[in-house]
Amino acid sequence: MPEHQTPLIATIAAGLMLAFVLGLIAHRLRVQPLVGYLLAGVLVGPYTPGFEADPALAAELAEIGVILLMFGVGLHFSLKDLLSVARIAVPGAIGQIAVATLMGMALSWVLGWSHLAGFVFGLALSVASTVVLIRALQDRHILETKRGRIAVGWLVVEDLATVVALVLLPALASVTAGDGVPPSRIVFYLLITLAKVSVFVAIMLIVGRRLIPWLMHHTAHTGSRELFRLAVYAIALGVAFGAAKLFGVSFALGAFFAGMVMGESDLSQRATEEAMPLRDAFAVLFFVSVGMLLNPMVFVEAPVAVLATIAIIVIGKSVAAYLIVRAFRHSSSTALTVAASFAQIGEFSFILIGLGMDLQMVPREARDLILAGAIVSIILNPLAFMLMERLRHGEPIIPQPSDDEPATTLEATKLTGHDVLIGYGRVGSLVGRALAQSGAKMVVIETDDEIIEKARLDGAEVISGNAAEAAILKAANIADARRLYVTIPEPFEAGQAVEQARSANRSLDIVARAHSDAAVDHLHKLGADLVVLGEAEIADRMVERAQAKT
Repeated sequence: MPEHQTPLIATIAAGLMLAFVLGLIAHRLRVQPLVGYLLAGVLVGPYTPGFEADPALAAELAEIGVILLMFGVGLHFSLKDLLSVARIAVPGAIGQIAVATLMGMALSWVLGWSHLAGFVFGLALSVASTVVLIRALQDRHILETKRGRIAVGWLVVEDLATVVALVLLPALASVTAGDGVPPSRIVFYLLITLAKVSVFVAIMLIVGRRLIPWLMHHTAHTGSRELFRLAVYAIALGVAFGAAKLFGVSFALGAFFAGMVMGESDLSQRATEEAMPLRDAFAVLFFVSVGMLLNPMVFVEAPVAVLATIAIIVIGKSVAAYLIVRAFRHSSSTALTVAASFAQIGEFSFILIGLGMDLQMVPREARDLILAGAIVSIILNPLAFMLMERLRHGEPIIPQPSDDEPATTLEATKLTGHDVLIGYGRVGSLVGRALAQSGAKMVVIETDDEIIEKARLDGAEVISGNAAEAAILKAANIADARRLYVTIPEPFEAGQAVEQARSANRSLDIVARAHSDAAVDHLHKLGADLVVLGEAEIADRMVERAQAKT
């Protein structure tokens, strides 16, 4: 029987299976699962023995992950949010790109490369990974905070700068090679690029803002969940592909604007839920594809250059970002978040350095250093965020006026016999207001700055942080609390919080919400006393109302 030629299936199967196994091992060792995903890529890459996945296919699959990820970010990011952070995001991104490029050029000079090679190398070092940045902000529940929005706005500006660089590099290569390309042509290329981007943005904000929400509402009225899910993926991938092919905009930027436009629809929350499963799977394939590119021998052949490259990415870029944000009079907390967010490089760095190699502008060693720097910086990025959080919580408890977010502290509440409320969104705020009306003492655990202010207005003490962390629950004095309400919808995060709380207080009355029968069982097993299933409560209320009329 002939062997089936299925490189696509083989790449997906091998990548996901190995990523799962190694990610699970990493989790058991209390290491970020993405370390396991990267190692999975190394194992199926061309530089290690055994099965070899198709790197080109893996890169395209990873691009789908980037598209869906930025589409999801756009769903929660309005034009108002984008404009509100433009004053820091635009000069900040440009300033950091300039500093990182200069540092890269300095290293290239030490290595004996040309000025042009140093410029391309430094430019590749300056661009952060979309997947790593967004995943880091999502994992820490700060994506929709003011500092999270600044980081995303900064990322969008970097993306636009990358688009311009990709257009200008071929012209720059022709000029330096003596092909007689006049400077006026370079200016012409730049103006054409800016015009294309402007036309795309205008179309999305004028036509897309009407067409996409209308299309989603029309699809929702069919009553078919399958068609609705298909509409979400078709719009995300279709706009991203069209933006790249027709306007020269990156897939990520096109998907971001598609999500931002769809986010103005009332169905945006449902669209987010539909996009999440595929988004997470393809995001894992992104890390696998990065690992496949690494040649481990670079650590042996050029260890000093690798360390210098990593230092520029992790330390140099972070310090530059921190100082820029502080120079614009934002809080130290915001500056630390932005600094940690950009202490890594990823997909756009590979595209830039790959184009540089195709144009014979950089040596092969430059690509190896970029790949090594990307792998190590991605692995170190969770540590950068951990350090950032410690520095944030170690700040003196002195009220300081800030234009972007309130001061927070992990000083434990002095309340006892109180209620702890995790999450203050649509469900949590209703619970909180009812508790406030009954005169209950209440501590709210939340991450979104705007929601935190609402909770404080309702009379609650507020602790900012992830409730799944033991330190946050300890600060809420869960050991002496009367009752815990878990109102966040994510079952895994809710389960972690329930398990931590039950371990700290055996007599605590724990009430949680769920969206499925499986989530109900999951939360009960971890220690919840009562789990409320939204659909079941709605059904009970409908039956009660109907029977009361008969």
